[in-house]
Amino acid sequence: MTLCYNREAMADPIVLPRDQHTLSRRDIDPDALKVLYRLHQAGHVAYLVGGSVRDLLLGRRPKDFDVGTTAHPYQVKKLFRNCWVIGRRFRLAHVKFGMKVVEVATFRRHVPAGTEEEPPLHHREPHHEAAHDAHAVHDRFLTADEAAAERERQVHRDNTFGTPEEDAFRRDFTVNALFYDIGTFSVIDYVGGLEDLRRGVIRAIGDPGERFIEDPVRMLRAVVFATRLGFAIDPLVLDAIARHKRLITKAAPARMMEEYFKILRSGYAAPAFQGMAELGLLHAATPEVPTPLPADLVRSLEALDRYRRRFDRAPETLSNALLLGALIAPLGLLRRRPRRRHDEDEEVPREQLPKLGALPVARRDVERLTQVLGMQRRLADLAAAARAQWGLTHRASFRESLTWLEIHGHAPHVVAHWHDVLAESRAAESGPPDDEVREAGRRRRRRRGGRRRRKGPPGE
Repeated sequence: MTLCYNREAMADPIVLPRDQHTLSRRDIDPDALKVLYRLHQAGHVAYLVGGSVRDLLLGRRPKDFDVGTTAHPYQVKKLFRNCWVIGRRFRLAHVKFGMKVVEVATFRRHVPAGTEEEPPLHHREPHHEAAHDAHAVHDRFLTADEAAAERERQVHRDNTFGTPEEDAFRRDFTVNALFYDIGTFSVIDYVGGLEDLRRGVIRAIGDPGERFIEDPVRMLRAVVFATRLGFAIDPLVLDAIARHKRLITKAAPARMMEEYFKILRSGYAAPAFQGMAELGLLHAATPEVPTPLPADLVRSLEALDRYRRRFDRAPETLSNALLLGALIAPLGLLRRRPRRRHDEDEEVPREQLPKLGALPVARRDVERLTQVLGMQRRLADLAAAARAQWGLTHRASFRESLTWLEIHGHAPHVVAHWHDVLAESRAAESGPPDDEVREAGRRRRRRRGGRRRRKGPPGE
């Protein structure tokens, strides 16, 4: 039996007390716990929300820990000195701990497109001087007419705040709408997500066709969640994708490019792209990628996945340039340029940028990918002079080039050699002890055969 929850009809939630679920505070990021506790102590409702609850219940390590709260963004900012409020359409609070960010979102309710009703006073975002100042700084660079037009284009209903129940029903899939209450240590489910976790099903909240019309990128996300979690996709969702797959071309190109990078960086790129191809989403979004996927592309994505799964988080060297290369290089979409001495400093002409539907392929990523591929021949030359090899380790694209070799080169002995060279280079830069420096100097003088005699003036 296929269920379809009506997001307009609220229901009594399923509440699992602490002794009936496996989610433990020990598994939650300590900084996310700090945020949850401080919000709770300040009198606000604060839940761990979304994918982190889903993953913890499945025994997985979440990528991010997001927080939902009844506190408005600038109320969150008052509680944390290390907090920044971002966004104009959809204001979020980012609480920063070093390089880590805990995202805090106020619970929101769904307001259908075209609805003109004014939200109740307690649902509106409070006016705040900082919010006004943020708009003023931005509008300072626009003419009065431009600023007025931009404010008119904003979707103000995105900042219509609501209750936890309303927030759950505005999410995309049931398994992503689970909450963990830091006050009672219980798991709260308004939409049947716990049952879908047990059954292993990706199911939409509300009518999937309406959800995909609202946001076509959700069709990609359904495939990604299914492949990453090993779940089946609900038949109603599959039918809606078949009807609406062409809408994927209406999604913002920059957002689609970012979704592609997320998929490539996930560790499940090969099954995700195969699933997208089977459902027709890949051809609709990027017709340059053949369906079914060519064997070379599948091997490239599988190699990328094997490398990514070696790490808890994506390493810094797994840059957008390398992710793009894993997709377009096996398809021959990257045009080769004549080899020149100063290739690393040359721009790729616009007409030579590869095409991926309407997706914006960044020139900087293509240029770096070109450098990485061009360096593979030099990395394979282990007979090169030591000075040349050390110099290669200081090239800007060396780290990414070595990562590409490790992923796609099928030459572990070459990779091991370059890691040794890199270690020696680091040791040399840190500086040897004084006695080693003196001994190295004596050896060099002996090799030169001593000091050369000065020639006297003519006639002596």
